[in-house]
Amino acid sequence: MAKSNGENGPRAPAAGESLSGTRESLAQGPDAATTDELSSLGSDSEANGFAERRIDKFGFIVGSQGAEGALEEVPLEVLRQRESKWLDMLNNWDKWMAKKHKKIRLRCQKGIPPSLRGRAWQYLSGGKVKLQQNPGKFDELDMSPGDPKWLDVIERDLHRQFPFHEMFVSRGGHGQQDLFRVLKAYTLYRPEEGYCQAQAPIAAVLLMHMPAEQAFWCLVQICEKYLPGYYSEKLEAIQLDGEILFSLLQKVSPVAHKHLSRQKIDPLLYMTEWFMCAFSRTLPWSSVLRVWDMFFCEGVKIIFRVGLVLLKHALGSPEKVKACQGQYETIERLRSLSPKIMQEAFLVQEVVELPLTERQIEREHLIQLRRWQETRGELQCRSPPRLHGAKAILDAEPGPRPTLQPSPSIRLPPDAPLPGSKAKSKPSKQAQKEQQKQTKARGQPEKPPAPDQAMVESAAGDSYPPQHVPPKDSAPQASAPQDAAPQVSAHHCSQESLTSQESEDTYL
Repeated sequence: MAKSNGENGPRAPAAGESLSGTRESLAQGPDAATTDELSSLGSDSEANGFAERRIDKFGFIVGSQGAEGALEEVPLEVLRQRESKWLDMLNNWDKWMAKKHKKIRLRCQKGIPPSLRGRAWQYLSGGKVKLQQNPGKFDELDMSPGDPKWLDVIERDLHRQFPFHEMFVSRGGHGQQDLFRVLKAYTLYRPEEGYCQAQAPIAAVLLMHMPAEQAFWCLVQICEKYLPGYYSEKLEAIQLDGEILFSLLQKVSPVAHKHLSRQKIDPLLYMTEWFMCAFSRTLPWSSVLRVWDMFFCEGVKIIFRVGLVLLKHALGSPEKVKACQGQYETIERLRSLSPKIMQEAFLVQEVVELPLTERQIEREHLIQLRRWQETRGELQCRSPPRLHGAKAILDAEPGPRPTLQPSPSIRLPPDAPLPGSKAKSKPSKQAQKEQQKQTKARGQPEKPPAPDQAMVESAAGDSYPPQHVPPKDSAPQASAPQDAAPQVSAHHCSQESLTSQESEDTYL
């Protein structure tokens, strides 16, 4: 597979030229020129001299190309309320997806709280289920040597991914190591696809929010369910979507469509990096995260909407078209978009309000597929049908699916009330009377431990006595009747707790 070394983004293929070269042309971005110097100094940010530099809330070095200026901050009280709502949804995910999916969609449009974004992406994409269905699979792939023809390409791409982010600023740092592990594992998981350079920024964004194993399964879901065929050798899926985008533009912005038609600009010239990297190399970072929140929930429809909004506001008026007399000026306009149209609040509002449905996309897909078959023959890459968002992925899950209910791991002091517990967590009157009778019969004045505090389950499912319970050799209290067995409160039946011992919580 030939590599394209152009540094100005993906190029359009010449007539009759295979598109396999564009598959590896996305790694060279505007940051690549300064990356080698930055990434060759050491193995962590302190060794690289960045200890004195300020880091923004997204992890980018302040003043770099990835960092942002003043942002619209969500009030702390509102953020805490949203976190509480998202915790409730994540702890009862299957019920929310079955009965209140529209509410999940609305909350994704408002933005997922940063502290829960990584976990929410795993649940929305189905990556969490994939991980549970394949225990130890990532470790097995991680320990395998890998195909040398991909390892060399992956290694050369590592330092090009978000070089001004604290995770990836240093060559050989933990961020680059995890990125290598995830990308290598995918080449082993799908050897028929191998590696595409557009997968690197996707995996890097995931690694900013979750550990390597979780990031791997989310990457699998993106490649197989959200954007199937995008990273295959011939890039047929991205070509088809380019034609779909251009056709939909005629309805959204006739002025922009007419101008691009007159200039004979192929959609691949401006939309390849947008779609294959899910705008992670195009938009300001706050906008990237909001787009990804909606993308994981609603699917590729969001990617189409963002592309249409950018084209509409970049070329959608006669005044803007007049400033772009030729192909070069038009392409430059689309490569250096106005910050105003990429601003988080403006872009999200435009995307939400744009009337584009999954049905319209699928209808246009059939039309473009028929045209493709008439002019070029059958597709060489048989990709599975894409699924439009979290609900479609959940419904398509074959057979009995493991319920997302990991064992709780909250450990409370003996006298602490259970948060969120109500009447259900209290012992029944009959159980209290039985306890009192047993206490009087034994002649013990002290009260037995409260049922909801007598035992708390660990993440492994073991039971732990509270701190005030005597050792096992204390016979009187060890003979508690079965009728007074402790009841696990509704809070402890939740899927994940605030202090979960899973490794992903280090990213909260």
